[in-house]
Amino acid sequence: MKILVAVKRVIDPYIKIRVKPDGTGVETHQVKMVMNPFDEIALEEAIRLKEQGHAAEVICVSIGDKNCQETLRHGLALGADRAILIENDAPLHSLSIAKVLLEVVKKESPGLVMMGKQAIDSDANQTPQMLAAKLNWPQATFASKLVFLGKKLQVVRETDAGLEELEIEMPAVVSVDLRLNEPRYATLPNIMKSKNKPLTVIPIAELDVALTNTEIQTNEILRPQTRQKGIMVESLAELLEKIRPIIA
Repeated sequence: MKILVAVKRVIDPYIKIRVKPDGTGVETHQVKMVMNPFDEIALEEAIRLKEQGHAAEVICVSIGDKNCQETLRHGLALGADRAILIENDAPLHSLSIAKVLLEVVKKESPGLVMMGKQAIDSDANQTPQMLAAKLNWPQATFASKLVFLGKKLQVVRETDAGLEELEIEMPAVVSVDLRLNEPRYATLPNIMKSKNKPLTVIPIAELDVALTNTEIQTNEILRPQTRQKGIMVESLAELLEKIRPIIA
C-alpha cells in the first residue's frame, strides 16, 4: 500500500510575521520557510506506519513554486521514499488544492491520504474534507491515534466534546492533530541520502483540472492593532471604578 502525504510550505511559526506595506499579503522575501507543522506530524505517522509494515511506500506531494522543492527534500530526509511537486506560482484556495490532489491520487492510487488538519497560515481546515468528498472516500479528521485493523483503520479523533473513536474502510483520507506524535529530526546521513531520492516536478497545466480562484478574494490584510498601554491604580476601589463601566 502507498501512503500519500500532502505537505505545504509555510512561514516558520517561530518568527515574527510582517505585513506588506500595501496590505496585499505578508512578507515572504528572505523569510524562513518550513513544512507546515501539522503536515510534518502526518508525514511522521506515515513513516511510522511504513516502519511497522503497513505500507510499502510513502510519497510526499506539495503544490507551489519551485522553492517547495526544499520542503519536499526535507520530507525525503525524514523518511519519505519519493516526492512530487505540482509546480504552480499562483496562490490556490482549498477547493482548487483539493482538485489538484484528486488528480495526483488518481495517478498514484494510494491506500491512504494523510495531511495536517489545517495549515498554520490560512487556518482553513477545508482541504482534507473537500478531497474526501471529491474522492467519495471515508474520512477521519483531527486524528490523535491511528491503529490498523486489517483493511480498516481505527481512528481516535479530538473534538470539542472529547475523544471520538471511528473505524473507517480504506482507502481513506485522514487529517491529523498535534497530539498524534512527535516528529523526528532529519539526521545528516538521511539529509545526504535525500538528495538522491526521486523528486518529480509536474507543471500544473499538465493536469486535467479546471481551476477557478474567483470564489474567494482577499481584499486586504491588516496588522493586528497595537495594544494600548495599561495604567497603574492605587487601590482596589480605584480598580473597581475603572472596570465598572466595562462589566455593567
